Amino acid sequence: MALEGLLPELAVIRKDFPILERELAGGLPLVYLDSANTSQKPQVVIDTMVDHLERHNANIARAMHQLGAESTEAFEAARDKVAAFIGAPERDEVIFTKNASEALNLVANTLAWAGPRQVGAGDEVVITEMEHHSNIVPWQLLTQRTGATLRWFGITDDGRLDLSAIDELITERTKVVSLTWVSNMLGTINPVAAITKRAHAVGALVVVDASQAAPQLPIDLAAMPADERPDLVAFTGHKVVGPTGIGVLWGARAVLDVLPPFLGGGEMIETVRMESSTYAGIPHKFEAGTPPIVEAVGLGAAVDYLGHIGMDAIHAHEQAITGYALQGLQTVKGLTVLGPLDPAARGGAISFELDGVHPHDIAQVLDSRGVAVRAGHHCAKPAHARFGVQSSTRMSSYLYTEPSEIDALVEALEYTRSYFKLD
Repeated sequence: MALEGLLPELAVIRKDFPILERELAGGLPLVYLDSANTSQKPQVVIDTMVDHLERHNANIARAMHQLGAESTEAFEAARDKVAAFIGAPERDEVIFTKNASEALNLVANTLAWAGPRQVGAGDEVVITEMEHHSNIVPWQLLTQRTGATLRWFGITDDGRLDLSAIDELITERTKVVSLTWVSNMLGTINPVAAITKRAHAVGALVVVDASQAAPQLPIDLAAMPADERPDLVAFTGHKVVGPTGIGVLWGARAVLDVLPPFLGGGEMIETVRMESSTYAGIPHKFEAGTPPIVEAVGLGAAVDYLGHIGMDAIHAHEQAITGYALQGLQTVKGLTVLGPLDPAARGGAISFELDGVHPHDIAQVLDSRGVAVRAGHHCAKPAHARFGVQSSTRMSSYLYTEPSEIDALVEALEYTRSYFKLD
């Protein structure tokens, strides 16, 4: 069907993802609607990683031979590609981690240890009620260890951040504000620029979890006004059509330079003596030991792929598919969507309840029809508690999702209602 905003080359794009051609048991075509959990990988990413392992495999920054030089060049080229993908002001501000969780833990831990940005007793850290656990637990640990106080933004009934008391919540006592750019449960796109501006006005650092934003929103950090640009941004590779095992932390040089190292080991040092050590500059100060080399190379290929399609076009496609999904879901009797109903205010992850059926049962029935979704609390238990539910079912689209797959989801949900005799 024609749907305004869809990628015009959608059929060609789908052929780039070999797994989408798979048939499941019983000859059912795969309908993959779990991309907020992990995205599928295009052939170019798979081929790039295989080629690196087959022809260029060596450790980086250590081996004085041709393979070592090739591997180092490929790894650092991936850093350049990621920096360009997010519009980083400097390529050395891009740090490779193993995932977004490690990136957020890096920040929360180093802020507790030393330096002018150190968090201590009497300070406050502000998060939100809609965070993924990876952006809650590290800050709980930080405040417990330091004597700082943890505070948070609540959620409105329609699934947005409650900013009515922002000036009372972010004050001169606030040392850090950490929030998700796009909620992995509610889909809500948060006003990062406005919150950052308020936080910077009181001298607080801003940390943003962009794990759900980087796959679908154009991000250009250098183009953001300084008072609206976060200080640190984390995302993960496997949600941007890249491999698992690779994450990214971008940080402003002025912040990264004063943070102490997170891990000690090879390559993060300048000089080591038995009495003490001095450390390398960024980014290597935060990349101890052998890094995820082929994963970084794969991530470089992934962001190249997304850049070739264009993030503006991907965002428009996501909004179109999300709007179509919201319309379809609302035709299912007894189904309630959690989060904003305006596709312009949200990303492609849509969590919902179906009266009378547990989310796990919904997911199993959908799977029997070839439709892959997620069921559970999506690592967002506080957000579920806010709406009085323990768990939900979540569908999530991406650049390769087509309207017929949404139709298949709605049809499978109607089948689920008849299966459980809800009429």
